[in-house]
Amino acid sequence: QVQLVESGGGLVQPGGSLRLSCAASGTIFRINSMAWYRQAPGKERELVARITNDGRTNYADSVKGRFTISRDYAKNTVYLQMNSLKPEDTAVYYCKAVVQPTTDWRSRDYWGQGTQVTVSS
Repeated sequence: QVQLVESGGGLVQPGGSLRLSCAASGTIFRINSMAWYRQAPGKERELVARITNDGRTNYADSVKGRFTISRDYAKNTVYLQMNSLKPEDTAVYYCKAVVQPTTDWRSRDYWGQGTQVTVSS
């Protein structure tokens, strides 16, 4: 079994910064990619940023130039540095990892429990 634990959410004023962390633990042979999604009230969950095993990244257009995703491969941890935050960034942020638990198992998606980010004055 694989667990993802997120941290770092909270309340911040517009223009402020937050750093989210997500640590994967459990039975892990390989993590293929890690990503951050978000879901605002009344909206569908959307991809914010993704980083592959070889370090390639992609971002939603709405966060390009403001958010940075990074990964600590030794710690099985992914980070999301969020700068110049806007009220429209308010959402629950979820971590997702595509994990192959053992050599005998196929890769599958695992999700964290979510962390609330609120941008408000």
